[in-house]
Amino acid sequence: MDIIANYGTTLVLVAALFGFLMAWGIGANDVANAMGTSVGTKSLTIRQAIIIAMIFEFAGAYLAGGEVTATIRSGIIDSNAFADSPDLLVLGMIASLLAAGAWLILASYFGWPVSTTHSIIGAIVGFAVVSIGPEAVQWNKFGGIVGSWVITPAISGVIAYFMFISVQKLIFNTDDPLNNAKRYVPFYMFLTSLVICLVTIKKGLTHVGLHLTDGEGVMLSVVISIAVAFAGWIYIRGQKYNPQDDSKMHFANVEKVFGILMVITACAMAFAHGSNDVANAIGPLSAVASIVASGGEIASKASIAWWILPLGGIGIVIGLATMGEKVMATVGTGITHLTPSRGFAAQLATAATVVIASGTGLPISTTQTLVGAVMGVGLARGIAALNLGVLRNIVVSWVITLPAGAILAIGIFYVLQACFS
Repeated sequence: MDIIANYGTTLVLVAALFGFLMAWGIGANDVANAMGTSVGTKSLTIRQAIIIAMIFEFAGAYLAGGEVTATIRSGIIDSNAFADSPDLLVLGMIASLLAAGAWLILASYFGWPVSTTHSIIGAIVGFAVVSIGPEAVQWNKFGGIVGSWVITPAISGVIAYFMFISVQKLIFNTDDPLNNAKRYVPFYMFLTSLVICLVTIKKGLTHVGLHLTDGEGVMLSVVISIAVAFAGWIYIRGQKYNPQDDSKMHFANVEKVFGILMVITACAMAFAHGSNDVANAIGPLSAVASIVASGGEIASKASIAWWILPLGGIGIVIGLATMGEKVMATVGTGITHLTPSRGFAAQLATAATVVIASGTGLPISTTQTLVGAVMGVGLARGIAALNLGVLRNIVVSWVITLPAGAILAIGIFYVLQACFS
């Protein structure tokens, strides 16, 4: 308690710095893999992807990041265990932010798409074990986390597989693919918008004063999605399509129609991602700010200070702009060859899996969801279409993320204890 009383302001400033670093890592890794399909299909250039992320990730983080956040990320540790020693919780959360942020930046340097959620969970578990003991950790949560390494990619992969098969049957394997694309892509736009609106509304828009019931949320999602589909239908009909392009690349005009859908998907996914995964950076930071402000009292929920959401949003955007290129390349071109129609199937499957997880409480990683979806699209063309070497490296990076976060957090925790004791 003396540490909080003597160094309260310093602790909050250090937590803000490391929270910014964590947000930087989220932008470099998580946002990059979310935008990777759009860049990999050449629907967007890297510069355009960064601009879209700047606008929509920040808007999602600030507008829909939520009014409150759990101070203990995912309930993975028992906050009551720290009731008599809140200073250990503060130092541990600061250590976790630096450890998870450092691991994300290292993974981004090598182009590994890893889970930001699992990075911060591993870090929090590491400091909890060495500060209080194994009893501070709710180990039953780990079954779901390990299971998600298999379940999450499997669900999104299956959805992506059948989504792409539907595209093939309705559009590509027909006598008039271009006209069928014009007919069915607005429907796919409606479906994509509906799923992503449900993701965002499920996470909550209370920060901007919208308190919606489930029924109101569904109705609003349907109305927005109808508007998106109608606007898309008008835009698609107004585009000029050159038959000569199909002689250079088969189905070039059809893929041009899907390219429009990929831009819409990229904007929506960026907003949904900003509203969802910014919590990985601001959750521990909010915990530190709340505990220091209350003089050591630990609450199960904490109101977010006005400056924390913008800090997270800015960090995410800078991370994508400075270090996101390698992870985008891994997801967009490294696993399998993507076209706009295949990228759309992967994006929609990812969003749909997030909706399923939100409704059922399934622990989920957006990274693993997207990688599974890209795999599903590749498998629709046969296993030879997948780069198994890249997939092996990705899976290995998933497995070592939890222990890497824990080991880094333990070392940093001891250093912070020495500095502030």
